[in-house]
Amino acid sequence: MPTYIIFDLEFMVVRKHQHLADIIEIGAIKMTEQEGTLVMTDVFHSYVKPSRQYKLTPETTPFTGITQDQVDQAPSFPEALKAFQEWIGEAPYYLCAWGMDDKYQFIQHCRYHQISLDWLQNYNDLQLAFTRLHQSDHRQRIGLKRALDLLQLPFIGEPHRATDDAYNTAKIFLSIFPNIQLVTNNAAEDQLYVSEMVYSTGSEENHPFSKLAEMLGMAQ
Repeated sequence: MPTYIIFDLEFMVVRKHQHLADIIEIGAIKMTEQEGTLVMTDVFHSYVKPSRQYKLTPETTPFTGITQDQVDQAPSFPEALKAFQEWIGEAPYYLCAWGMDDKYQFIQHCRYHQISLDWLQNYNDLQLAFTRLHQSDHRQRIGLKRALDLLQLPFIGEPHRATDDAYNTAKIFLSIFPNIQLVTNNAAEDQLYVSEMVYSTGSEENHPFSKLAEMLGMAQ
């Protein structure tokens, strides 16, 4: 039986998008099938010490709630990733997240630290899967908060915290699991990986990055 890993990453907030934004938090929910029912069985959480810019930018703590003290005492990215891989375990697994950005960041960080991508397999974009089920225009993806609203599910916890976002994504996964076909893949075998902008949620009130845009003085 495969394991389903629903995860989320949080990053340092940076103004220059061409720069790699350090991963500063990893959160994940492990799900397995038990007697024909998908259930949450375990939780993973780790802060991550930034690799390239050690001091958090002024915008990072207001946006994520993550403090300088927390990342100063955290494991490095290679150490946190090793713990995450060990937690995932040896059973076959699917990695699932809301959008493609987390996969892109894992690829960038693994390349920077010269870590094999073999583990980054069977990645499924749940935002795309949910959008395909609920609207014909796949280019304008549905945000996490709106997806929960459509399912009449409350958001539990704090937005932009990795474990809370992963938990709420897992609730959506539970809802759509019978209606989606998961794909298999391996990042190490990709010929070319291009980052996608997956947070284009139009003019919805609960745009997931509206607060960040305000802080950075960006136009909506």
